[in-house]
Amino acid sequence: MRNTILTVSQVNFFIKSLIEGDGRLQSVLISGEISNFTDHYRSGHLYFSLKDDKSVLKAVMFSSAARRLKFRPRDGMKVLIRGRISVYEPSGQYQLYAEDMQPEGVGALSLAFEQLKERLAEEGLFLQEHKRPIPAYPERIGVITSPTGAAVRDILQITARRWPLAKIVLAPVLVQGEQAPGQIVEALREMDRQKACDVIILGRGGGSLEDLWAFNDESVARAVFGCSIPVVSAVGHETDFTICDFVADLRAPTPSAAAELCTPDWREQLSQVTTYQRYFREEGPKLIEYLRQSLDLLVQDSPLASPQEFLLKRREKVNDLAVGLENGLQRRLEREQKRLAVLSGTLDALSPLKVLSRGYAVVMGEQGVVRKASEVDPGQRVSIRLAEGSLSAQILDKGE
Repeated sequence: MRNTILTVSQVNFFIKSLIEGDGRLQSVLISGEISNFTDHYRSGHLYFSLKDDKSVLKAVMFSSAARRLKFRPRDGMKVLIRGRISVYEPSGQYQLYAEDMQPEGVGALSLAFEQLKERLAEEGLFLQEHKRPIPAYPERIGVITSPTGAAVRDILQITARRWPLAKIVLAPVLVQGEQAPGQIVEALREMDRQKACDVIILGRGGGSLEDLWAFNDESVARAVFGCSIPVVSAVGHETDFTICDFVADLRAPTPSAAAELCTPDWREQLSQVTTYQRYFREEGPKLIEYLRQSLDLLVQDSPLASPQEFLLKRREKVNDLAVGLENGLQRRLEREQKRLAVLSGTLDALSPLKVLSRGYAVVMGEQGVVRKASEVDPGQRVSIRLAEGSLSAQILDKGE
């Protein structure tokens, strides 16, 4: 029987068909440890290997599946992957095409929460130095939440009871689901752009970790951090914590508590005003008398008590200063004149003309002043500078 000759491509295609024809390999659930993890940021595809203590399996997760992950895979992480086995024909390599991935031993949402919390903490987004104070007497309070939830009703009721002077600026958004993070981010940015309020309450009622997940979204956390208006995070119940709680300027355990933290109680304010009024009625006259006596003492010790005597003393002081200044300038002038005379005498003694007047001369050659016999040759003409006038001469001979 004659052997059939196959191309490499035909062999790879045939093996791929065999593997993809086996239903057991088209829906597999595989446990292993991630290694050689590569995240192609532009394409969004994830490339990695899945290994145990004996074997290694190449794997890829395309961007359409990677976008659904709630956590960030990394080397050394043990995961459970659902997918299919096939062959990449150009290299003839069989690999796992991952369609879903879950971390082993801990939920994907819990892991994603811890990963994001750790990363943002390293960037400094949780530092106390970034926290802004909540205004004591807000005129406008922004509220970003569901328009139909219990949270907005609680905030409206408590604000109306405690501080009815404040105006509520409501930005209705979805508080869970895939579209919620985008709506929350846009509401924060719009309130910030318009400077529509003095403080913002961002929150919702309680729920599961998945229900509250919009407030663990990185884009929401960064929008809260970047907002120039103070933000109070009020998500869920007292035992619920979200990433927004750590980034916000203040965390409130519930939306109701947020309303109380953002508003003073008008009754307490009125009581304080009444107390101040009573204090000033009782203590005001005493304070005025004390201030009057203090003023009298100041006047007695000040120039206002005897202005003529004050001016006379000042005039005498000015005269003394003028005399001292004149004497000081005269002494300084005499010292400088003596110093100038000494310098002039020294300069005169060192003058070249003074030397020439004592019978010395200066011989000038083609290259300037002649200091040594070796600088001229017999027959060369030179100029001789005297104290008065100059001579022209010719070198007849020279000696050492």
